Amino acid sequence: MINITFPDGNVRQYEAGTNAIDIAKSISHGLAKKVVSANVNGEVWDATRAINEDAKVQLLTFDDKDGKATFWHSSAHLMAEALEILYPGTKFGAGPSIDNGFYYDIDPGETTITLSDLPKIEKKMLELAREKNDYIRQETSKADAISYFKEKGDEYKLELLEKLNDGEITLYKQGNFVDLCKGPHIANTGDIKAIKLMNVAGAYWQGDENRQQMTRIYGVTFPKQKQLTEYLELLEEAKKRDHRKLGAELELFMFSQKVGSGLPIWLPKGTALRTRLEDFLKQEQIKRGYTPVITPHIGKKDLYVTSGHWEKYGEDSFSPILTPREGEEFLLKPMNCPHHCEIFGHKPHSYKELPIRIAEFGTVYRYEQSGELHGLTRVRGFTQDDAHIFCTPDQLKDEFLGVLDLTMHVISKLGFKDFTAQISLRDPEKNEKYIGSDENWEKAESAIIEATKEVGLETTTELGEAAFYGPKLDFMVKDALGRSWQLGTIQVDYNLPERFELEYIGADNQPHRPVMIHRAPFGSMERFIGVLIEHCAGKFPLWLSPEQFAILPISDRFNDYCNEIKDQLAAHDIRGIIDDRSESIGRKIRDTELKKIPFMLIVGEKEVAENKVAVRIQGEGDKGAMSVQEFADYFATLL
Repeated sequence: MINITFPDGNVRQYEAGTNAIDIAKSISHGLAKKVVSANVNGEVWDATRAINEDAKVQLLTFDDKDGKATFWHSSAHLMAEALEILYPGTKFGAGPSIDNGFYYDIDPGETTITLSDLPKIEKKMLELAREKNDYIRQETSKADAISYFKEKGDEYKLELLEKLNDGEITLYKQGNFVDLCKGPHIANTGDIKAIKLMNVAGAYWQGDENRQQMTRIYGVTFPKQKQLTEYLELLEEAKKRDHRKLGAELELFMFSQKVGSGLPIWLPKGTALRTRLEDFLKQEQIKRGYTPVITPHIGKKDLYVTSGHWEKYGEDSFSPILTPREGEEFLLKPMNCPHHCEIFGHKPHSYKELPIRIAEFGTVYRYEQSGELHGLTRVRGFTQDDAHIFCTPDQLKDEFLGVLDLTMHVISKLGFKDFTAQISLRDPEKNEKYIGSDENWEKAESAIIEATKEVGLETTTELGEAAFYGPKLDFMVKDALGRSWQLGTIQVDYNLPERFELEYIGADNQPHRPVMIHRAPFGSMERFIGVLIEHCAGKFPLWLSPEQFAILPISDRFNDYCNEIKDQLAAHDIRGIIDDRSESIGRKIRDTELKKIPFMLIVGEKEVAENKVAVRIQGEGDKGAMSVQEFADYFATLL
């Protein structure tokens, strides 16, 4: 017998060789039908894989992130099987799950697969799914795997095999299709009930533009047809909310090929919105003891060599800027923290001065590949609401809790109610990805874990997601469509103070290293605003709207009265415009609705006579006639 420990700490005994399906059946047959895989001692396994020793087990369904990944990776194999039948001789690269489905990179030889072919492939996938073939895991030797794929003539799998060793090679088979794969997979193709292939694109093998260009087919699948229908409806809504579309319609930002890809230009209305966001955070920071600073957009390459950013981000940075002076190189700054370290280090500090909190809306630059750029959410130049706190080790927990409070306040103020906090730790198997000693990492990781426990914050933990210099707490925010975005971040860093040899004089009159906290509640202004646009479909919180009202005169005769109203509202700190075009009032109302301006104040003969305005709320309709004071009082109740 073996002991199986469940996530709630409950322990049950089962016969050695049991699997996740058997364990689920012992709880309920309904649960067993939903289980797609299992987390066994921190590793995701097939639900049918035998467990032969004591283990911690979490049963995974399609509702779990890892469960979805299992389901969609299995679907990629099902698509590959269909492709092999429909297009004999097709060769296969990689077919992973992604955030919203899966893809498979294939080489179909002389055949060209287009969007018009996708329904035929879907139909074949459904036929194969209904055969209810099991996904069978086969451990194999490297020699046997090489022999199989040589005979099959698939050089892509042979190349992948070169990096693998005996004892770590598995094949998966369903029906007549066999693939080199680590797994895991669902038990049976029959679990895949609803299929939609979404797109066809080109992709270079191994991401190398000098290698073979392959055909990438994207798809998504679900255990129920209803889920697919709901997903497709969600996609349609997402298209309407696309921040690139709304950003153009609302005249918030633009891009120019002459300026360069991935470099957003903020238009007046977008600048007004962004400035209000910055002012809101600046005021909060000043209340909490932060001091604003400004640093240059460039720095000497040596600065980023010292910080480690050149080593870790060099390949993703713009090429060094060469000056007329021989051997002198500058970089567009990839991060603000090295500059802030120099600010701390420019003069001596006593422990009595700590914590020192410095903040900057600092623009940084990364050379993202053109295929990765996406509106405001993936750009080459972006501004971080960056701040760095230099404190003593004894102050670390309180400072971290203070940042946690600020971040949650910011997220709530912007209307995001559904979020989780992810503790991102280093991958203990890949120390080469990180800088600093094990001791420093252990102290930093413990500080984050203890602080989140103290405030009762519900968290998840991800290995390998830490920054190269320290662990972090990332805020994963869900928007109105249920999509998850990583926005605010807090990071604990013992390493950069060492690399920059930062010191303060302690109560013992001896030099000590400060601890550094990196934090950015918005993350990047560009990404945050892109997400915010889609979250609220361009209908921003009232306090943030670039234009809070539009005064719509029925006739030119009332323009002078409209200007008086606008001035009176400005005195109440309510901002807006007058639409004095020679258009019908119906046209003005329609246009103002499309601009998503919260209030329309309509002015005609009656309103002028009564010294009032007819108030109309965007998306809701008439609110009735009000004086300026009445409207201002009503407006204040909505802020």
